[in-house]
Amino acid sequence: MKNAAVVNYAPEPHSVELREFARPEPGPDDVILAVEAVGVCGSDLHQWTSSHSWKVNYPVVLGHEFGGRIAAVGKAVKNWQEGDRVVSETAAVIDPDSPLSREGLYNLDPTRRGFGYGVDGAMTKFVRVPARCLHRVPAGLAMEQAALTEPCCVAYNAVINNARVRPGDRIVVLGPGPIGILCAAMARLAGAQVALVGLERDRARLEVAKAYGCEVIVGDASAWVKARDGLGVDGVIDAAGASAALRTAMELVRPNGWITKVGWGPQPLGFSLDPLVQKNITLQGSFSHNWPVWERVLALLGSGQLDIRPILGGVWALEAWHEAFEKMHSGAIVKAVLRPA
Repeated sequence: MKNAAVVNYAPEPHSVELREFARPEPGPDDVILAVEAVGVCGSDLHQWTSSHSWKVNYPVVLGHEFGGRIAAVGKAVKNWQEGDRVVSETAAVIDPDSPLSREGLYNLDPTRRGFGYGVDGAMTKFVRVPARCLHRVPAGLAMEQAALTEPCCVAYNAVINNARVRPGDRIVVLGPGPIGILCAAMARLAGAQVALVGLERDRARLEVAKAYGCEVIVGDASAWVKARDGLGVDGVIDAAGASAALRTAMELVRPNGWITKVGWGPQPLGFSLDPLVQKNITLQGSFSHNWPVWERVLALLGSGQLDIRPILGGVWALEAWHEAFEKMHSGAIVKAVLRPA
């Protein structure tokens, strides 16, 4: 196909296929990005398996973790030119007059629509991007690494902005998917002792977390949790999403501790939240990211303080999207990247 795209065309499971896709034209405030790398996210897999819990605008091109070079510039765009190496935020459509947008919290604007579910995403050769979403890629940072800025931003916002991590804290991260591993890496950067907890089927991904200096635990984490004084850990980051994980988090955290929930999961809880009250626990949600988070994360990636390479399990041509999806879905790798060009 001359200009193919990975399209999620219906709500039924596995309604994803490669389709011909017309190259878009830029609006006055947009650029057209020639996509050089696009990460496969857990949310792409959830839409593929129809296990997601958000509204999707079918049919839609998947992909919201991406970077490339500017191929065309809208008439009103300033400070950007063809050939610039950039990555893009995910908030493709926002209300600029929303009180949240005016606060810089456009990621929380209820009318927000993102790439890959609300508007066409980047699993294709060319994607239309509002210029306000762009960030420059640091010199020397490979595009397949730069394309993974977005999940790093999710982790940064969850751990640095929406948790209370202090040097010397003992932190448990539940769920060794890409976001869980990156949350563990961020907590290590903040000076915490970190254990990443998963199941037997997660062993391959848990091994990756050792590159970030984390303890890895399969199954019961109670021994590590109680090792300091028997009261539990200072904080828990729930990156698993399953309702049972929140129950586990309440068991593991110490009185007056905190839980940050970043994992999605549509299942009802089915258990009491009384421990939240009895232990005086702070429960904090964390969603997405905004402009200053992206600038911070790109600084970490560009300086080498955060090395994304351990989670990168391979790069596939766009036409091999199904193999990349299967590799991630099976847990054989942490993160797949597609190369449309």
